[in-house]
Amino acid sequence: MTTSARAVKRYERASPLKVRRILRIIKGKRVPAARAILQFHHSKLIHPVLKTLNSAVANLKNAIGTIRLDDGDIRVKEAVVNDGPQMKRWRPGFRGSADMIIRRTCHITVTVDSLKPIPVKKGE
Repeated sequence: MTTSARAVKRYERASPLKVRRILRIIKGKRVPAARAILQFHHSKLIHPVLKTLNSAVANLKNAIGTIRLDDGDIRVKEAVVNDGPQMKRWRPGFRGSADMIIRRTCHITVTVDSLKPIPVKKGE
């Protein structure tokens, strides 16, 4: 049986389209490879993605308990970004009009699972 865990970073102050580009790169990769990709990526948005990935790995290790699991045996099963609430602001526009600025937020969800089978105790 493979075990999976997820982590969600909500209300991240970033555009979902820009975060989705990064998540597409790490989806399906093993955790060390995904961390290496994020470490050398040029975007500022890698920090919340890396934080969510590390949280998902920690959640998985906590869920399996005392069984030793190496990061190489964990892969990114799913990496999704959803739209969050939009903050609408106004700024002066041309010829006395007002232009709307939309400040987007997003919710980042990373799901990881173990490639190594985890034995399950009876009664759990």
